[in-house]
Order: sequence, then structure tokens, then C-alpha cells
Amino acid sequence: MGLVASQSIKNTITTYLGFGIGAINVLFLFTNFISDTYFGLITFMLSTANIMMPLMAFGTNNTIIKFYSIFKTRQSQNSFLTLMLFLPLVVIIPVGLIGHLAFETISDWLSQKNPIIKDYVWLIYFSAITFAYFEVFYAWSRVQFQSVLGNFMKEVFHRLCTTVLLFALYFGFLNVEQLIYGIVGVYFLRMIIMAIYAFGLKQPVIRFNKFKSLPNVLKYTALIIIAGSVANLILEIDKFMLGYYVDIEKVAYYGVAIYIASVIGVPLRSLHQIISPITAKLLNEKNKVELKALYKKTSLNLFIISGFIFLLIILNINELYLLIPDKFGGGLLIVILIGTAKVIDNLLGNNNAILFNSDYYRMVLLLGVFLVISTVLLNMVFIPLYGINGSALATFIAVLAYNLAKILFVKFAFNMTPFTMATLKTLGLILISVGMFYFWEFPFHPIINITLKTLLISVFYGFVVYAFKLSDDISSIINKLLSYIR
Repeated sequence: MGLVASQSIKNTITTYLGFGIGAINVLFLFTNFISDTYFGLITFMLSTANIMMPLMAFGTNNTIIKFYSIFKTRQSQNSFLTLMLFLPLVVIIPVGLIGHLAFETISDWLSQKNPIIKDYVWLIYFSAITFAYFEVFYAWSRVQFQSVLGNFMKEVFHRLCTTVLLFALYFGFLNVEQLIYGIVGVYFLRMIIMAIYAFGLKQPVIRFNKFKSLPNVLKYTALIIIAGSVANLILEIDKFMLGYYVDIEKVAYYGVAIYIASVIGVPLRSLHQIISPITAKLLNEKNKVELKALYKKTSLNLFIISGFIFLLIILNINELYLLIPDKFGGGLLIVILIGTAKVIDNLLGNNNAILFNSDYYRMVLLLGVFLVISTVLLNMVFIPLYGINGSALATFIAVLAYNLAKILFVKFAFNMTPFTMATLKTLGLILISVGMFYFWEFPFHPIINITLKTLLISVFYGFVVYAFKLSDDISSIINKLLSYIR
């Protein structure tokens, strides 16, 4: 776990730095520097581009992770990576041609409820391409077991640049339209930097030679598009459908609540960058003993950490909403539902990495298709009834069902589950903490109140985890911190 722990800690720090900058952007700068309409437009554009990203990447980012370790010669590696570089164009070019020929029809459909979307539809396509190739280059570096710089680019770079652009807007150096183009330009620059770094780790040698596993690679690549689309659809379909059903400014209100809850998903995002290629390697080597140990360890550690973050958010959420404009303050139920879904995601550990890198990915894809259909139908039912809260409820139900199916499938296929007695103890700790701290209120400024309650929760939660030795890895980290303090 040395490499995993080292890069996971670095990735976690980097990711939280990115989310901290993003929180400033979303909670304070966007909400005060631009209108709700344009904030909603930017949220809708980026969400739609993220939905398109797996299709544009043609699954190559996942395929690199799964298959790279089976190629032992330079010639086979170069042939494989050459295919991964050019394969996305098989989708990007035809989609671009169709979009050009049917632009009016597509843009009219997307802008039925909100006409402002029409002028920016082509930016969605361009953004999706930059997202896709960024993921390809990031996977290229991850299979060299180098994830830290890529994680910085993925989590920090674009948010920091967006901060600069927002202040440029505030001081009159940019107008809103230039801001939107500037944000898209940042994602393009991010892709270029990631390509330079990835090619520095493993220089591309263009070879169009056929290699032994080509049929399996192409089959997996074609099917894994569905898996990638499922993951992104679950994350983004709600904001896309809200743009179709409700006024665009309400997408901004929903986006703020979702961003707050998404902080809980940071540990899993950070761990996934390095754990996915390691899981693929264990599967290719058929090392079930280490795979099972890794499954349990990642599940427990992520559950403890994400549960702690969930507590900090839920127990401070009322004070946090006092710091932002009142119109964004109606998202408490959204934060609770999506936050709980994020904790459940973390509880699964490296479950996704096991499924998507194993020979059972076809069944998971079928489950994923069923999930997407269910998610869309649930949103169609709940959004007209409950508005933005209905979309959160639909997402929660869909994620819960999907994760339950994945746990059961890994149990069936590999005869292993991620849960231990420490999992149950951690759940009890989270519930007790909610009961103890939710009703504590201090009569001070919200920032002071958040600070005080955070300190109390941290001391209590950390003491229980350490005293009852719920996790050897976390106890080791606490010991190092205590030693450093001494």
C-alpha cells in the first residue's frame, strides 16, 4: 500500500485544494459576479459536455487502464497506445459532421425552455472533445503509475483559472460572453498540458501494427463506452434534464447544492486515480488474495473518511447557507440526499475498478443501461412534481439501486464483499455523531460557529476511530501526525 497510500494522500490534498477553490468560485464568485441565468447556462453547458465525454473518448481512457499491463514488449505497447490515440476520432468526426448538418434542429431542441442555450451549443461539442482527450492523456500517465500531476490538472488547474477569469469579469476586463469562451479555453489548455506531460512519461511512437489482443481491446472499448456513459449520466443527467424542465437559473441553485455534496466524493476520486491500474494489474495476474484485501481496505478507509466529511457538511450546512445569497439556500434536502449517495459510493471502495477491469464488465454494462433508463424516467416523474428536490431524489434512488446491484454482483462473481465489523462500527459512529452535534448551535458569526463545531466533531470522531482502532491505515496516519506535533 506504499505507492497507493503516498499518491492517494497527495491526490486527496490536491483534490481538496481544487474543491476549496471551486467552493469559492461556486458559492461566492459565480453567485455574486454574474447573473443566475448565465451561471445556470455555464452549469448546463459543462454538464452536457461531461455527458458526451465518454462517447467522444470512445472508452479509450478505461481501455488503457485495463489492457496496458498485458503488453510486455515496446512494439506491442506502441501499437496499443497508437490505437488509443486515434480511436476517439472514429466518433468525434462523424458526430461533428452530424452536428454541423443538423445544428438548427439540435440547438432548437436543447433551447426549447431556455433560448439562451442556442448560441453556445457548439461550445458543448468542443468542450466534450477537450474533456475526452484530457482523460485519454491522464490514463496514459496513470498506467505509468504517475497520477499526482494529472490529478492537479483535473482538480485544481481549471478551477484556479476560472477564479482569475471571474475576477477579470468583476474588474471589467471581460464581459460575460468572453468569460464563457475563456472557461472553455482553459479546458483546452488543460488538455494540451496533460498531453505534454503524458508524452514526457511515455513518448508516443506511432505504429499501426496489428497486435495479438486487438479483437478483445476493440470489443472492450466499444462496450465500455456504455459504462463510462452510465457513470457520467448519473452525475450530470439531473442538471441536463433540469435545463429542459425548469428555468435555467434554477440549474444554478441546484448546482450549488450539488457542489457542496460532491465534496464527500473527493476521497474516492483521489484513490481511484492510482487504485484503478493496480486493481487491473491484480486482476490480470489473477491475484485474488490481494484483491480481496484491497477491496475491504479501500471500502473501510473510504467509508471512515467520507463519513467524517459528510458529518462536517451536514452538521454545518445551516450556517454555511447563511454565508451565501438567500436564493441559493433552499438546497438542504439536495445536499442530504446527494451527500448520502456519495457516502455509499465511497463505501464500495474499489468496486468499480474491479468490475470495469474484469471479464464481467458486460453484465455491469447491462445493469448500467437499466440504471440510465431508470434515472431518466425517475427525473421525468419527480422534477415536474418536486422541482430541483425531485431531481435529487431521482438521483439518490438510482445510485442506491445501482450500487446495491454492483455489491451483489461482485459477491456472486468473486465471492467477496467489502464489509467488516469495523464497517458496522463506523456506521454507528456516524449516526451517534449526527445525534450529538446536529442540534448544537453557537450564537456567533457563521464562520466562527462552523469552526467551533468542526473542531468538536473532528476531535470526537478522530478519537473514536483511533481509540477503537477502526482502521490500521488511518491510525498510522494519526500516529504520524501526533509524532509530528510532538
